Amino acid sequence: MTDLLLIALYALAAGAAVGGAGAVALRLLRRRSVAVHVCVLLAVTVVAVVAGVVTVAWAMFLSPHDLQVVLLTVAAAAVVSLGVGAVFGRRLAAAAMWAAEGRATERRLEAGRRDLVAWVSHDLRTPLAGLRAMAEALEDDVVRDPQTVADYHRRMRIETDRMSRLVDDLFELSRINAGALRLAVSTVPLGDVVSAAVATTAPLAAGRGVRVLAPESGWPVVAGSEPELTRVVANLLVNAVRYTPADGTVQIAAGVDHDDAWLAVSDSCGGIPEADLPRVFDVAFRGERARTPQRAGAPGGGLGLAIVRGLVEAHGGRVHAQNTHGGCRFVVRLPAAPG
Repeated sequence: MTDLLLIALYALAAGAAVGGAGAVALRLLRRRSVAVHVCVLLAVTVVAVVAGVVTVAWAMFLSPHDLQVVLLTVAAAAVVSLGVGAVFGRRLAAAAMWAAEGRATERRLEAGRRDLVAWVSHDLRTPLAGLRAMAEALEDDVVRDPQTVADYHRRMRIETDRMSRLVDDLFELSRINAGALRLAVSTVPLGDVVSAAVATTAPLAAGRGVRVLAPESGWPVVAGSEPELTRVVANLLVNAVRYTPADGTVQIAAGVDHDDAWLAVSDSCGGIPEADLPRVFDVAFRGERARTPQRAGAPGGGLGLAIVRGLVEAHGGRVHAQNTHGGCRFVVRLPAAPG
């Protein structure tokens, strides 16, 4: 019994010494990664076992041969344990990193949702207040002049159209974010898509005195869904026309680069601040411009470019913005049609 007690004391003393050294090492490495901490903990455990075995073997006066066998056995177990620990530590560190990135992404999305709700509420409340005021004025015969009545009706229609577009954008964005978007992929000539988008944007461009220029030929063919691609180009054109000053020009170009087809919309808006370029495709981002539309054709709900990115990525493509001399350029890259 006395021998067993001495052996236990020797082992505890050796383990305590190694454990103390490990605690100091962990404190010095407290700012390092989770993988480093796991490896240090495993190394302390293995070294404590080795130290305990060596101490007990020395106290038991084992023969050199027996001591060598014990040490080789413990060393082999230590190598295996450290290898397993290193792999586990790396996986644990990767999992922790993914979890941190997931939490950061979730916080960004939540902040984006809050901003979206606040801005959309603001954009809906303002035209609704105007519609109510005009409707009450017409109902109470406060306004009787035919020209003023006609102007009220026109403004009511404009505000109603703007709210309808905002609701449509919200529905489209919710489909994209929910993964409910289903694309009917076929071979689509970009020339047809651009023609339809230009026709949709023509009234806005004519009202603002902006010229939309596009080549007559040389359009590539892509694999995609024509209605969604038409909306992509139309949103880019609307955005370009809205921010281009009167008598300005919006240009459309396209081509093929290796296995990708590209389409670019360039305007003369004066450029986007460099700090805002990475955020132009964020939901409800509208830069330094006023958030409240002041007239027909003024900046909308800040969802158009977010929808562009969602639809382009749903096609397996990508979109980016860059500043050019006197304006900016939005470039969409899509998979070219085979053959």
